[in-house]
Amino acid sequence: MLLFTHNAFRQSVYLSSANVVSSSVFGMASEVTGYFHLRSINESLQASNAMLENEVLNLRHKLAECQTLLSDTVKYANFSDRFSYVPATVLNNSVRHPRNYFSINRGTSDGVKTGMGVVDQNGVVGIVNAAGSHSARVISLLNQTQHFSVKLKGTQYIGSLTWKGDDPSIAYMEEVPRHAQFHAGDTVVTSGYSTTFPADIPVGEIMYRIKGSDDNFFILKVRLNSDFRALSTVRVIKDEYKADLDSLQSFDINPSK
Repeated sequence: MLLFTHNAFRQSVYLSSANVVSSSVFGMASEVTGYFHLRSINESLQASNAMLENEVLNLRHKLAECQTLLSDTVKYANFSDRFSYVPATVLNNSVRHPRNYFSINRGTSDGVKTGMGVVDQNGVVGIVNAAGSHSARVISLLNQTQHFSVKLKGTQYIGSLTWKGDDPSIAYMEEVPRHAQFHAGDTVVTSGYSTTFPADIPVGEIMYRIKGSDDNFFILKVRLNSDFRALSTVRVIKDEYKADLDSLQSFDINPSK
């Protein structure tokens, strides 16, 4: 105390050194606490992203409905939000098997049901095939038994997306009409012809064309947008119309004799 209190030069050295040490300590403490807060920050960002994407989906849906109505009847239309997202964390995942699955930490108590589509920040990743109260199992897009209805973005050319195994970054769009026009780098999106995924959700980019066994159709090799080796946070898509649409698809009219 005596050494540093009555000597301005020594006091300056002491304060400078103390500031360096304290800054270092506080910096380390900040990094540690920041690391432990990353999870909560990430969950908050996922919730915000889900909300924004939910708004985009519903705006697209409402715009499509508006386009089918006459201008003098639009004011009488009653539009309700059709889609919403449930953010979830991936608990476990596989990419090495012919039939891959992953689990998420959301279930029926969160509104998750069998048949709902699952996406990450880059695009389509799978479909829920089993749901418990607080967790669910998802059929990964990397599953040779699973087919996804897709189209070339900005066109009506529809095809079926399948994974052939081996490379988790590559899939194939089959049954593409021979007259379809495309370029390498064009985007493949969901077709919207099912209750699992809304239209125009990204899936991947076209690499090149492969000749199929049928001369009327060809196959496109597609590089997937999502990195399935690093899945961590995903979103489950809830479609308020799904139950009604599914019941209509299974409805069978028996003509009276």
